[in-house]
Amino acid sequence: MTPADADFHQLWKTKYSKLIFRKSDTIPEELHQMVQEGFLTLRKHDCFFQDLVRIKGKDFVTPVSRILIGNPGCTYKYLNTRLFTVPWPTEGYDIKYCSPRIHDACKALIRLNDYLHIEAVKALQGQNLFETKEIKDSTVIDREQNFATSFMEKESVSKDQSSCCVSEDDYISLKNRTSYNLTLLNYMDPLQMLYLKQEPYFGMGNMAVSWHHDENLVERSTVAVYSYSCEGSAVEESNEQKLKGRDPAVWHVGLKVAWDIETPGLAIPLHQGDFYLMLDDLNVTHQHCVLAGFSPRFSSTHRVADCSRGTLEYIFGQCELALQNLQTDSESMALSLKSLETAVVKQVEEIHNEVEFEWLRQFWFQGKRYLKCTDWWLKPMAKLEEFWRKMEVMTSLVLSEVGKEEQIEEQRNETLSCFLLVLTERQKLRKEWTASALSESLIHMICINRLLPYTSLYFIKASARCLE
Repeated sequence: MTPADADFHQLWKTKYSKLIFRKSDTIPEELHQMVQEGFLTLRKHDCFFQDLVRIKGKDFVTPVSRILIGNPGCTYKYLNTRLFTVPWPTEGYDIKYCSPRIHDACKALIRLNDYLHIEAVKALQGQNLFETKEIKDSTVIDREQNFATSFMEKESVSKDQSSCCVSEDDYISLKNRTSYNLTLLNYMDPLQMLYLKQEPYFGMGNMAVSWHHDENLVERSTVAVYSYSCEGSAVEESNEQKLKGRDPAVWHVGLKVAWDIETPGLAIPLHQGDFYLMLDDLNVTHQHCVLAGFSPRFSSTHRVADCSRGTLEYIFGQCELALQNLQTDSESMALSLKSLETAVVKQVEEIHNEVEFEWLRQFWFQGKRYLKCTDWWLKPMAKLEEFWRKMEVMTSLVLSEVGKEEQIEEQRNETLSCFLLVLTERQKLRKEWTASALSESLIHMICINRLLPYTSLYFIKASARCLE
């Protein structure tokens, strides 16, 4: 259904109430101007790239071009591809951008991020009042009417005062669900696409992004999406025709109940500067898609990414844990292992795999794309690669030690059995990465993104070894 249908708003209220839509005139004009100039700057500097993703064991190039911007050291993984943030300006971090204009673009996006965070807090407050208004007494209502204000002023509210304004649990919950740590920017020009998939269930037309749930988000966190379509004469002409149903010239966001094609879906038109919020568990209970119009479009999709295993701080901590089992002789400087206990060896080798396949290969495989904006990631990735080299030595030391005669046979067999399982997985993954590097999809991605994979020598050697 579209707004032209009689039952559209009733359906929205009953089946899609956790989708909040705001028109462009609700956002300050200055912020619109900053963000839209930022989009165009990033496009002008060729900062948007199509991704190589894996779906059901097959490699595909995304029709949409993307760039991830957010907190320094954060990553976001979707469809087996890990993206690394171009860091937005952050106090305490020395971030050198390739151009002052790119700095300004990233600064505009963190401004938008802050604005959408406040709007998400207000929306959650309003949703809470709406859903339970019949059972709340006046004291609770008064407290919640001040909820968004007290939330933003929480730093100045002491714990003994919070009981009359906002509880500590409520504050932590709202903060966790609305503090966006990154935004995934999207760009697509539909008229440049040779083929777009048709929406299969409701006849909604061309899809830029198929039905999906957003991945790797903090539970019940809000997703905020700001849309900027470069509207022109094609849209105006289509509007004059007064088409029935979804206007194919206008971009829309589509929503449906997850795994349900009986309940009608929604198609909501998106114009320059509109934004919408997917509150609470909507991303789990429902699916959404993006329906292409005729004009080029940018969007900024702000997320609370689950970074429990996706930050530099995390992976450096894992490396330090693994390297605790490596020691250096003070005289000969020879390297040896402190322990050959099965659990210790297993933990180290699993971290070895995580560093190689979840971080280093993911980063280098994507080529020189990040250097279009900043060289910020090069130093931490070089440090991570140094850790990886030490773990390669540790793998060799395990093989050397378990082969010695003084090893107790039962302990040796247990260690070898566990060790070989992890090594078999490593060999399998290296072969898969080598195959991906030679795939037609990658060659296509290299051509369209005009870059070559910036592959480390160590991983060329590692890939070669696994095929011997």
